[in-house]
Amino acid sequence: MNRQCPFAIDALGGDVHAEAARVREQGPATRVLLPGGVSAWAVGRSADMRRLLVDPRVSKDAYRHWPAWISGEVGEQWPLAIWVSVQNMITAYGSEHARLRRPAAAAFTARRAAGLRPRIEEVVGELLEDLAASAPGGAVDLRTRFAHELPTRIVFELFGIPEHSWGPLHKIINAFFDTGITAEEAQRNAADLDVVMADLVAHRRRHPGDDMTSALIAARDTATDPRTATDPRTATDARTATAADAGAGAGAGAEGAGAGLSEKELVDSLILLFTAGYETSVNLICTALHELLRNPAQLALVRAGLASWEDVVEEALRIEPPAFYGLLRFAVEDIDMGEGVVIGQGDPILISFGSAGRDPEVHGADADRFDVLRATRGQHLSFGFGTHHCLGATLARLECAVAVRRFFETFPAAALAGAGELGRVESFISNGLRELPVVLGPRAPVAD
Repeated sequence: MNRQCPFAIDALGGDVHAEAARVREQGPATRVLLPGGVSAWAVGRSADMRRLLVDPRVSKDAYRHWPAWISGEVGEQWPLAIWVSVQNMITAYGSEHARLRRPAAAAFTARRAAGLRPRIEEVVGELLEDLAASAPGGAVDLRTRFAHELPTRIVFELFGIPEHSWGPLHKIINAFFDTGITAEEAQRNAADLDVVMADLVAHRRRHPGDDMTSALIAARDTATDPRTATDPRTATDARTATAADAGAGAGAGAEGAGAGLSEKELVDSLILLFTAGYETSVNLICTALHELLRNPAQLALVRAGLASWEDVVEEALRIEPPAFYGLLRFAVEDIDMGEGVVIGQGDPILISFGSAGRDPEVHGADADRFDVLRATRGQHLSFGFGTHHCLGATLARLECAVAVRRFFETFPAAALAGAGELGRVESFISNGLRELPVVLGPRAPVAD
């Protein structure tokens, strides 16, 4: 294997860390094949990623900067098409990114996230009561019964998603991150998503509330741009808009950054925000619980006050980022990476956030070891870097810190059920445990 001979990324994420190590060893960037035969450059060294993530010559807009997408050589039939076909801040470039990010940032501030602490504490308490009542001293799957339930309730409440949509959305989101599905399955999932999203937006238009969905609908519907303000298209119609329509407004100046969202941009922004807020938090909570359960000496450091629960969260983010790879970025022009490697104009770029967390150049020779006292624990890229830094980082950290603290306070003798490695979700994007079986042990005495 060499830079001229690409290797295939494992669509099921069988051993993402070994794969990431191979990418790092090849140099600043190496050729890989994505599912569906799409060729890309993979970048696995932390310093190179940080440089690219703030480089204006790197775009996330496939409609403007990926020739294969523009020409139709790669299209909606690609199993991972939804990762580049959506039109929201995560796939936008330049002033378009500023325009699309602004309404979401205004609605989802760090203060609003911090204000959710009482509700997070309440939900965690309810879930722990349910665990204690239904499995006293027995084994439970903490992913299903705890890590999954907390962000589900918080994020779905935050977005005002009616309960009848919870089940369908869970199914859709799981398929969204399943990078081993066929093109036909992916297209059916996208169609199902359109139906659910159309129902959600219509429901919140009829019944607005103090939630993120209503806030974004207001930002779209009160726009002064007649095209976006009166566009009657449904979510399904908007998703199938032409590339020219989807990219309308591209290149607008800073004065247009507050312009309203089109219907497609509204829907796609909602997809991004609650999908990222749900799946990644589930994975993060599972990782933090798992690492402390299998490293009791690390848990002892926290209990002794030598490390904080926030330290646990950062080290969990470093060692197992909730999202391993970031799809996709594109070279606006040729980019010289050094060491004889040039990423050509229009070439796709795959960023390995998971590789950055275990880069020995940053974290030392023991980068594979979980250590809550590690000096570099916060030097990860798990929430991105630069203009695309995750808006939900504050909420994810808060949910995880509260969940892990309260769990070990309630079940101080909890232990993993059985030995051996646990199965992981079958994805090279989503990075988490498929299940987390734990014997709870006796519940701590309840204070009067």
